[in-house]
Amino acid sequence: MTSLLDASPLSVMDVLRGERTTRPVANATAASGLRALLEDGIFERLGPDLRDEPVTVRASSLRSTPFAYDRSRSTLAQVRGILITQALRLMSVGLEVDDAFHEALLAWRADVGSSELTSFVDHLDGDERARLVTDVTAHCVTLKRSLGLLSNRWLPRTSLRAYQRLSGGNVVLRDVIDLMVGTTTSDVASVALLDVTTSPLGEGAERVMRYHALVQTLRTSIAPLRTSMFSTATGELWSLDVDDELLTRAALDVLDVLSQLLASA
Repeated sequence: MTSLLDASPLSVMDVLRGERTTRPVANATAASGLRALLEDGIFERLGPDLRDEPVTVRASSLRSTPFAYDRSRSTLAQVRGILITQALRLMSVGLEVDDAFHEALLAWRADVGSSELTSFVDHLDGDERARLVTDVTAHCVTLKRSLGLLSNRWLPRTSLRAYQRLSGGNVVLRDVIDLMVGTTTSDVASVALLDVTTSPLGEGAERVMRYHALVQTLRTSIAPLRTSMFSTATGELWSLDVDDELLTRAALDVLDVLSQLLASA
């Protein structure tokens, strides 16, 4: 695993793209074996009958433990994450983000209109809003300083949603990739995935990174080049090159989570 801190001379995009000359041949054979492994494991756990409601697995299902915050702090953290994601979307199309909070908030409102979360922001008192503005600004500074050049030649896509049905719809894998670059049509592995979090990296981050790679492989039948996670809280980047072993571990992670979800149902 490549692990870099904010002080590294390499940018996030340097790590994601890497050197073209060292990229492996595109892996177009892994998806069928992964799907078979998942289907067999799901059958062992659920049997042949179709469920009234599917079991849904998300990237958050792979995290170790939920945040132990009170509701207000948890919602503030959620809003902060959304606003940083919006700032990333603006940067990915070449816009200079000077006023991170207000520009990201405008982009968010344009995207979703009114919602429970935007209403939550509207009703913050002056001190809470000021703290949120300061927090978002600091996280955005770290993102801007570390991200590096994002060329449109790399086909950047943000907030990319994925949905995979397994076992006749008994299990659904859902995912959202904050930033994806590269193409699946190249003869060498080209697609790189980035998850941006406003929390420090810790236990569960590698499982989430593997999950992103697994869902992308199932969705396109081409394994990505690498999967990465960047923390705007610490400026740290974790990056994993995707190979058969990583994808198999990701499938086993999903089956473990499925067992846990069924046991707690």
